This record gives sequence, C-alpha cells and structure tokens, in this order.
Amino acid sequence: MIAYVSGTLAEKKPTEAVIDVGGLGYRLLIPTSSFDKLPAKGESARLHATLIVREDSQTLYGFATEAERQVFETMISVSGVGPKLALAALSGMSPGELRDVVLAGDTGMLTRIPGVGKKTAERLIVELRDKLSKLDGLGTYGAVAGDGEAAQARSDARAGLEALGLGRAEAEKRIRVVLRDHPGVSSAEDLIRIALRPT
Repeated sequence: MIAYVSGTLAEKKPTEAVIDVGGLGYRLLIPTSSFDKLPAKGESARLHATLIVREDSQTLYGFATEAERQVFETMISVSGVGPKLALAALSGMSPGELRDVVLAGDTGMLTRIPGVGKKTAERLIVELRDKLSKLDGLGTYGAVAGDGEAAQARSDARAGLEALGLGRAEAEKRIRVVLRDHPGVSSAEDLIRIALRPT
C-alpha cells in the first residue's frame, strides 16, 4: 500500500498533481482543497495517498492532509459512494465541516455536493455518522487540524461527556456548538462545563 508520494511537483491542476519521484512521475487525482495547499511547480511536495485498484485501472488519489485522506477512505467505504463523489465532497468542504454536516444531519448542505441528491444525502448521514464521529484531528470551529493541544482538549472533553452518560455523537455535537459560540475556549474542563449548560 502506498501511504504517501514525496518528490518534486512536476504539474498541478485543480483536480490532479504529478509528483516526480526519482525520474518517475506519479499522477494523483486530488480534491481542490489539496490543490490550494500545493507549492509552486518545481518545488518539493508530499501528498498522502490512497491507491484504488480495479479490474481495468489503478488510480492514485492524493491529499494535502491526513484528515482529507481519512475522510475520503471513510466515504468510499459506503456502498454506492465512489472516489469521484468523495473528491467532490472534499472539494466543497473541509474534513471537519463535512463531519459536522453529517453529524448534524444537514441534508441541505450535502445536496450541494455535485452528484448528491436527497436520498444519497440521507444515506450518507445514516452510514457515515458513526464512522466520522470516531475520527479525530479533522478540525472544527475554533480548532485547526493538526493543532495538538486543541485536538487533545476536544478528545478529553468528548471522553468526559461520554463518561457522564452522553452518546458519542451527542458529545461531539455539543462540543462543536461550544467551539462555534465560544471560540476562545481551549481547555477540556471549560468545554465540558459549557457543553453541559441547559439550552
């Protein structure tokens, strides 16, 4: 399995990148969110990768962040969701936004993704809700993916809320609301305290 491709960026387009690795060019299909993070042509680049092998093709998909790769692989594990739809979703929303939309059950936002109708949106919510709620480090309101302290505080707060009897999805939902409404909150204790306030 190919975990990442690292080398010189030979070509880049909004939907693909070619990375030269020792004279061999690897073409990776990418979401536009990854395109925005690519360096200039000729500079060194590294993309997290997923290789999908089918009877008639072998296709590499590349992602600027591990969070994008995780969400992509989670989405294509759902029956009827292919790589094209998963790339379109990541092109329109960050991994954290996509997770938040699914956990909130927001079919309206999901139907904005090209190729997603109301029935597909409802199926995505049902099949992805539990899977996406288990992924950490996707970023959210008030937290940046890769921000270790913010991610740890969020994880600790979620564990605390679950220990107090909340389900995982409900705990995640309350934490997102706290981070959205109180962007300065950074400790697990404050996240739990505010999340438990009556609404």
